[in-house]
Amino acid sequence: MNLLWRTLLVLARARRRLRREGALDPNTIGRIRIRVLPTDIDLLRHLNNGRYLSLFDLGRWDLLTRTGLLDAMSRNGWYAVVAAETITFRRSLELGQRFTLETRLLGHDDRAVYLGHRAVVGGEIYASAVIRARILRRTGGTVPHDELFGAVGRPEGLPDIEPWVHEWAAASALPSTRRPAPSDWQ
Repeated sequence: MNLLWRTLLVLARARRRLRREGALDPNTIGRIRIRVLPTDIDLLRHLNNGRYLSLFDLGRWDLLTRTGLLDAMSRNGWYAVVAAETITFRRSLELGQRFTLETRLLGHDDRAVYLGHRAVVGGEIYASAVIRARILRRTGGTVPHDELFGAVGRPEGLPDIEPWVHEWAAASALPSTRRPAPSDWQ
């Protein structure tokens, strides 16, 4: 439940910053400060590995709001779903520790948008994640990226997605929902 309250707080702050500062360029790195709470830790008293990805959602909400993409998505009946994600840990975040969550749009291909997240303390990366998200219509189907970025202005100068990200996306993909995906552990 506390993540619901944190999400609402992040959304309120992001909307306030959007009104005050205007929309961010989609190439901007979004940064928010987060503290590790007692509800975030595991028995080893550090941030639970599963909680990182939940907290990284907060960075996406902030960036989507501050770039104006969230309003455009709401107006057009679009929503994002995470299709794949991977995370790498370097150091542990401890109870009460503050860190900066950095979020950046890495680029897109014909089917997905890629975002990067970093948990940073004192300029050092503690954890890093890559997210593959699809933008869908509530009425069904995928939103083409030209239409998505046209709603807020196409970002210029997005870097090319590194080859390993495409390889990871292909290697981690499950079959389409229109095809069978039997659980066979051979």
